[in-house]
Amino acid sequence: MGQQDAYDVVVVGGGAAGLSGAIALARSRRRVLVVDAGSPRNAPAEGVHNLLGREGASPLALLEQGRADLEAYGGQVRRGLAVGARRTGAGFEVDLHDGAVVHGRRLLVTTGLVDELPDVPGLAERWGHQVLHCPFCHGWEVRDQRIGVLSTGPVTVHQAVLFSRLSDHVVVLAHEAPPAEADLPRLAAAGVRVVTGRVTAVEGEPGRLSGVRLEDGTAVPLDAVVVAPRMVARSAVLDDLGLEPVPHPTGTGQHYPSEPGGRTSLEGVHVAGNVTDLMAQVGPSGAAGTMAGAMLHAELIEEELAALLAAPEGAASR
Repeated sequence: MGQQDAYDVVVVGGGAAGLSGAIALARSRRRVLVVDAGSPRNAPAEGVHNLLGREGASPLALLEQGRADLEAYGGQVRRGLAVGARRTGAGFEVDLHDGAVVHGRRLLVTTGLVDELPDVPGLAERWGHQVLHCPFCHGWEVRDQRIGVLSTGPVTVHQAVLFSRLSDHVVVLAHEAPPAEADLPRLAAAGVRVVTGRVTAVEGEPGRLSGVRLEDGTAVPLDAVVVAPRMVARSAVLDDLGLEPVPHPTGTGQHYPSEPGGRTSLEGVHVAGNVTDLMAQVGPSGAAGTMAGAMLHAELIEEELAALLAAPEGAASR
């Protein structure tokens, strides 16, 4: 392996968490590489929200600026998909899809998650536009519109009540998971009515939603559909190293658990962003990446100091 392939930290995933962690490391004069597959989860969204000073910024433009910021500090970004990893005597080797291998003394994995949507025709192609999931991410953009919450489980009532603050025209589409009887008074108090019947299609012209079609043929006019995707964190790198995803405590999917600062049960491996925190938006993901980068730098400092102290007198040099 050539020296050009060896880094203090290899960051797998180039979203907000990964780039933030890499910048923290590069600003501490660490040799850092970000391996990015180029498929951010929020790419379909028109803008990032709840991010101080960058309200409404394009997700892709934000990442482009982040890459430029990193490179200005000497960090590197490599487009590619990490397909595996293994521990070596001096750290970790990460395999890329093109056959290349890069080495890092430490790993920061920020590969995000995959949103598994209900299997309803017309839903997936409108994801991130007329099909939404989070009132804090997208609620303002559909305020006062006709909103249908597709019921998929217990979180449906929570979503409907939150969206009812943004519009007086919210309905729950009972679909295959009607709300429990105990929840009906809460929905009624929030001004949310329940539409029974299985949803067979989400309809409308490209770029414009007209509503949903029920199994009996009834059309329900809507401007937006809210869903609760199953959020699943996946990482070939973490799996290869023996860290398995577990069900998230909220029941909304699965994640790779971590301690504060992103430390995992694998020595030398940290995680940040949606791969461990399913609910984190761009701001919290970036903050978690920064903290993980800082902790990795501190770990490396301690390792280097230990080596200097253990070296024969006069043999060690910085």
